[in-house]
Amino acid sequence: MRHVIALDVGGTGMKAALVGADGTLLHEARRATGRERGPDAVVETILAFAAELHAYGVEHFGTGAVAAGVAVPGIVDATNGIAIYAANLGWRDVPMRALLAERLGGLPVALGHDVRTGGLAEGRIGAGRGADRFLFVPLGTGIAGAIGIAGTIEAGAHGYAGEIGHIVVRPDGPDCGCGQRGCLETLASASAVTRAWAAASGDPDADAADCAKAVESGDPAAVRVWRNAVDALAAGLVTALTLLDPRTLIIGGGLAEAGETLFTPLRAAVEERVTFQKLPHIVPAALGDTAGCLGAGLLAWDLLSTEVSA
Repeated sequence: MRHVIALDVGGTGMKAALVGADGTLLHEARRATGRERGPDAVVETILAFAAELHAYGVEHFGTGAVAAGVAVPGIVDATNGIAIYAANLGWRDVPMRALLAERLGGLPVALGHDVRTGGLAEGRIGAGRGADRFLFVPLGTGIAGAIGIAGTIEAGAHGYAGEIGHIVVRPDGPDCGCGQRGCLETLASASAVTRAWAAASGDPDADAADCAKAVESGDPAAVRVWRNAVDALAAGLVTALTLLDPRTLIIGGGLAEAGETLFTPLRAAVEERVTFQKLPHIVPAALGDTAGCLGAGLLAWDLLSTEVSA
């Protein structure tokens, strides 16, 4: 059975699958990145994991994978197959495509950015299916965006397109690791809500999910924390939709798991802020934490299609 290897590399863990030509997940597996052992060890873990997946395909399906796709965090040069930088993994200028191709016996390998790869999957087989223009925004440790145009994801001239987490929405807000103050992700990411709610509740172990539950029970302090985050998020999203004019706005990540506790006030806050802009459909992501892995599989199949057509 023809299949590809799909790998989604996160800060602490990796999700992987063997994906059939019709998008079926034939086999799924997870593995820790082992980042505490340093960036070289992380790279070796990725290579070994990919080799194991290839061997699994040979053993269980009678043939090895025909290509591989890998999604990684940070700054990515997808054209040249280089993982340029990832703060959470500590690597710089890793020739990921070449290393994987060598480990896998010369297989074609596609490399992608984790959020853009997840956006590719949401756009083709998830919540954005059928939309010619969409913006996928996962709200997790940070905030980034994937700009979907006619079935592809726009990376920009230098690979930075979609970094909406660094739109400044509160110029006098918290310091951001990027060097600015008041960036969207310092105020509206799941991590930001966790910090704010831990401080407001006096419970250092409280997180964003706890805040959402407290909002649902009517806790006034939680409502204030949540409203501040939603207002900041709406401000950032309106800037993004003014620039990009998406037909559909897909919200994912940990914060989106709050469901209508997030989406009802968010839709209202965005609607309050738009003037001449066309209001997009604001919908939850459909693929959850499988989006990156599914997107990596799509990258691999796309690579094969490109090679055949060439």
